[in-house]
Amino acid sequence: MNYHNYYPVDIVNGPGTRCTLFVSGCEHQCRGCYNQSTWRLDSGHPFTQEMEDQIIRDLNDNRIKRRGLSLSGGDPLHPANVADVLRLVQRVREECPGKDIWLWSGYVLDELTEAQRKVIELVDVMVDGKYVHEQRDPSLVWRGSENQVIHYFKSDDVEC
Repeated sequence: MNYHNYYPVDIVNGPGTRCTLFVSGCEHQCRGCYNQSTWRLDSGHPFTQEMEDQIIRDLNDNRIKRRGLSLSGGDPLHPANVADVLRLVQRVREECPGKDIWLWSGYVLDELTEAQRKVIELVDVMVDGKYVHEQRDPSLVWRGSENQVIHYFKSDDVEC
């Protein structure tokens, strides 16, 4: 897997202060996408063990308290990304107690493969659905177009 950007301190992509990873690779290639530079699987930088370890360290760094991890892209559920994203979210669950995980994907929840579902079982919130330019609404929270759905899987997650 490649990643395009990593922000160790982010207040835009989910509630609270977060770590945000933008992975490379997106099959959807939605018209009007604000992140077209992430579409190619080979764009960005290789996602190494060192980067994975850095994310875990940042999430556990108490100097800047972070609420959790946000995964976007590209698409974290692109088939070529699923194995690495699964390993990362498993580590967050095991090594970062109390941190939530948000994930944005163009794939729709009830159409996910078994491998993609394994990732989703470990996230707290998923925003699903392709960005539809004709349904864009800048006033929406955490999503870009009206067709996208926010799925809160954990009872303590509330829309901010």
